[in-house]
Amino acid sequence: MRRARPENWIAKAGPSGYDRARPDATGGTPRTIPSHEGAAVPQPTPSALPPLALGVCSWSLQVRSIAELSGFLDHLGVNVAQIACGDPHHASWDEGDAMPEAARASGIVMTGAMLGFPGEDYTTPQTIKATGGFGDPATRPERLDRLRWALDRTVALGLSDLTLHAGFLPELDHPDRPAMLDTLAQAGQLAQEKGITLAFETGQESAELLRRTLDDLNAPNLKVNFDPANMLLYDMGDPIRAVELLGPDIRSVHVKDARRPTTPGQWGEEVPLGQGEVNIRRFVQALMDVGYTGPLVVEREVGDQADRLRDVAHGLEYLRDCLAG
Repeated sequence: MRRARPENWIAKAGPSGYDRARPDATGGTPRTIPSHEGAAVPQPTPSALPPLALGVCSWSLQVRSIAELSGFLDHLGVNVAQIACGDPHHASWDEGDAMPEAARASGIVMTGAMLGFPGEDYTTPQTIKATGGFGDPATRPERLDRLRWALDRTVALGLSDLTLHAGFLPELDHPDRPAMLDTLAQAGQLAQEKGITLAFETGQESAELLRRTLDDLNAPNLKVNFDPANMLLYDMGDPIRAVELLGPDIRSVHVKDARRPTTPGQWGEEVPLGQGEVNIRRFVQALMDVGYTGPLVVEREVGDQADRLRDVAHGLEYLRDCLAG
C-alpha cells in the first residue's frame, strides 16, 4: 500500500508539454526535462558528475513511480539516484516493464541499479543469514535467473552498475566456501557478458573476509558497494578501517548511519546521519583519502515516507556541511 505523502511534498510531474528545470546535483546549472512524454533525452551520465555528487536511493523514498521519484528529488534539491530494478517482490514500479524508458526520459541521473531477491527476510540477523543473497544453495539457481533479469533491466536503464547483497560469505575454512565462490564467479561472468559491474554490498561479513573473497575471485567487474552503517548493524568491524582495506574496489557508496547492537545476535539501530557511530565526517574523509570520487548516495530504511523524506533531507544537508569543511 502506498504511504501518504508528507504535507510539504511538492508535486512536479505535469501533463505532456509541461516543461520544468531543476538544479543539477550540486545546485548549479539547471537542466531541462523534456516537454514531450517519452521523448529521448540526452542527460548527464554518472561519469560526468562532479566528484562526490550527492544523491538518494530510490527505495529509501518508498516511491512507486518515476514521476513520484522525480517530484521527491526536486523537493530534496538533487537529481541523482541509485534506482531499484523493481519487481513485484521488491520496490516495484507502477510503470512495470516500461520503467526503464520512463526513467531514461525523466532526466534523473542514475548512478546504478539495485537488486533485491524475493524471499530475503530481514526480520533478524539470523533470518537474513538463512535467506540472503546466494547464501542458500537451494535458491541459487532461481536467484541467478533473477540476476539475469536484473542485468537486462540494468542495460535497459542505460546503466553499467548493479548492486546486490551477495549473502553471508563463508569463512576461509568453511566447507561451503568453494560452492559459494563458484556461484559468485558465475554471477560475475553473467554480468561481464552484459558489460555490467556487479557490486557486492558491505556489512554481512568483515572487511577482511570480503577483501580476501574479491582477491580469490579475481574478476575485474566484481566490486564493492560500501555501506558503513551495515557494518555496525551486523556488528562486523570498523567501517573506517574497512574503507582502507577495500578502497581500490569501492565502486559506489550508500551513506547511512547506525549504532552497534547492545545485545549479541540482534540488530543494531539505524539512525539519521551524524547521530550514530559511523563518524560520517571521518568516513567521507576516508573515502577521499583512498581516492573515491563517485557519488555519495543517501540511504534511509527506517520510518514511514514522511519520516524518510525528512531524514534524507537532513542527511543531504549534513553531507553538504561535511564536504564544505
